[in-house]
Amino acid sequence: MADQHIKGTVSRARGRIEETAGKLTGDRRTEAKGKLRQVQGKAQQGLGDVQDVVDKARKEP
Repeated sequence: MADQHIKGTVSRARGRIEETAGKLTGDRRTEAKGKLRQVQGKAQQGLGDVQDVVDKARKEP
């Protein structure tokens, strides 16, 4: 589903921003949160890929 792809992309972008902010300020916790958010976003995009495959399989005879 495009919805999961979009949410995942947004989450990954927020994570990159958060990670960079953590690096710039020396805040390792913020940096780690950003990395985690990126991983979550990638997983969300993967979920969207799986949903796309399932939807496509349902539509095919």
